[in-house]
Amino acid sequence: MNRFLEAGTPVLVVSPHLDDAVLSCGAFLTAAAPRCPVTVATVFTTAGPPPHTLAARRFLAGNDAQALYAERRREDREVLSGLGCRVVHLGFPDALFRRRRSRLVLPELTHRYPTYRYDIARGRVARGDRPLVDDIVAALPADGGVVLCPLGVGRHVDHLLARAAAMRLPGHLVHYSDFPYDRTHPPDRDFISRNNLEPVSWTRQTARKAQLIRGYRTQVDGLFPDGVIPAVPEVYYSRTAFSTAR
Repeated sequence: MNRFLEAGTPVLVVSPHLDDAVLSCGAFLTAAAPRCPVTVATVFTTAGPPPHTLAARRFLAGNDAQALYAERRREDREVLSGLGCRVVHLGFPDALFRRRRSRLVLPELTHRYPTYRYDIARGRVARGDRPLVDDIVAALPADGGVVLCPLGVGRHVDHLLARAAAMRLPGHLVHYSDFPYDRTHPPDRDFISRNNLEPVSWTRQTARKAQLIRGYRTQVDGLFPDGVIPAVPEVYYSRTAFSTAR
């Protein structure tokens, strides 16, 4: 990764949600933004209108969906702009809010992913979502000599869709390990082997990363309920081995 910084290579980070780039790449972005043009493009940045599924209502925790996502976008702009990154929000709805074309009324029957555990986190992209990949590719900026995208640890469908789109972009593709999902889920070894990927750890600036994550005030307590954000190395995967940064 050091060689990209030394060369000032433009970096495009494809982030599924309004926090994933910092969660998974915040330490690298802290080092990269002063030395390279960095764009963070977040794919799924909006909610949908009620009625919502039980899973969505639990996530919203009594908040208005539109107001919550407006605040999340504001948090994202504040944190990333503070690092010196260009911020792009693509405006696609989060998986919790994407709907089928149906005249039914019950939310669990009208939404493509009615539950989190058995739908969103199963790694099975709904048939109606498959055309989204083309739409995401068309919406993503062509800013990256290096393109960072999710590895897909945890199998969240939004992370898989973002990964599929990023893999069609020009540039040197690097997959980042999805934090904090990688604290409890293993990486997809078949995907790593199939794409001839090699891991490398990024160990600089990990202490500052917790401060950046806390900038996502609407999300941090749900992600880290004990209040502890572990300072762990970030892990990246690429077909070309990098020098580690310690």
